[in-house]
Amino acid sequence: MEPALRKAFNEAFRTATFQAFLKDLDSAHPASIPFRLAETPVFVPKSFGAKMIEVCEYIIDLIADPNFKSLTEKSIPAAEKVPGENDHPHMMVFDFAVCLDSNRDLEPRLIELQGFPSLYAFQVFYPDLIPKYFPVPENHSQYLGAFDRDSYIKELRSVILGTFPPEHVILLEIKPLEQKTAIDFYFTRDLIGIEPVCITELIREGRSLFYMRKGIKTPVKRIYNRVIFDELNARKKELGDFVDITQDLDVEWAPHPSWFYRISKFTLPLIRHPYAPESFFLDEVTQLPEDLHNYVLKPLFSFGGQGVIIDIKKEDILRIQDPAHWILQKKVHYADIIKTPDRPAKVEIRIMYLWKDGDARPKPAINLARLSKGKMIGVSYNADKEWVGGSVAFFEK
Repeated sequence: MEPALRKAFNEAFRTATFQAFLKDLDSAHPASIPFRLAETPVFVPKSFGAKMIEVCEYIIDLIADPNFKSLTEKSIPAAEKVPGENDHPHMMVFDFAVCLDSNRDLEPRLIELQGFPSLYAFQVFYPDLIPKYFPVPENHSQYLGAFDRDSYIKELRSVILGTFPPEHVILLEIKPLEQKTAIDFYFTRDLIGIEPVCITELIREGRSLFYMRKGIKTPVKRIYNRVIFDELNARKKELGDFVDITQDLDVEWAPHPSWFYRISKFTLPLIRHPYAPESFFLDEVTQLPEDLHNYVLKPLFSFGGQGVIIDIKKEDILRIQDPAHWILQKKVHYADIIKTPDRPAKVEIRIMYLWKDGDARPKPAINLARLSKGKMIGVSYNADKEWVGGSVAFFEK
């Protein structure tokens, strides 16, 4: 995206150096990174970064509006309503495709958004190591806005811990150390001092929750939530008995589970911005577009791209029994923008926000990137390819 920096990086790249980098990264928590990391970061010019932030701030205006909760109330399944919802999400992420406009200038296009955590800890350690092995200009950073490493970690600690010491805050997940994102949980423990805890390990006494920390039953006062109900419902039989987190419990949430639904694909049809493709609730579409091939069909609450239909046929739509749970979205054409040793790669950039208790608005804080040479961003579309996978964007300051 910045031609001179791309040229310098590619010319300096050596496979042996990349393997040494991966070995160094793995040494912190061995065999805990099951996903592929791309051979290159992304270099983002200041002008393009500003365009992405412009869209994010537009959407935040919508989320901060007093009417937003009423607009999104029906997004939350009745069986998954959790008491104790707060006024704002503690974490939000916005995914952008890197595209080209009609003048061949760089343009971001909003793909998805979620009121749920991403790799907020891993994206500290992983990019920190890159300059040790590869050229990264000093005026570029993975941090956004006014954040640097120290101020970002301070803000992240405040968002996750609130007013409690680390021993009374847990990272809650389903079999956390078996998840593909386990590396982020390890680094969260390193940075914040909280333990990843499986939902099956919670102990309930009345409205109070406890967990075992170093053999001592310890009160849980705040939950850094990584549980997704879709997965929880699918694995109920396997998990056996566990605490029902939809009950009225004496805990704080960061973020509260309802924000996973409120800020999601459900929000896309509410957004009207030049950098956001048109999206419609399928049950509100009275006449299908004639150019159906220019749209994608997405289930509202799937995670990680599951269930998305890229090449739609009318029969696909007719087969859907619950159209209120699907959206029709104008297709986004990713640019083959990152030069690699064989063919160029497409890029998606995730802008990650933090919203501290007491603040009027969230702040753009850090990012991640994903490179692809397939139809979609994701492992199944990039098997046996190189210079694809998880990455980070270094933004020009």
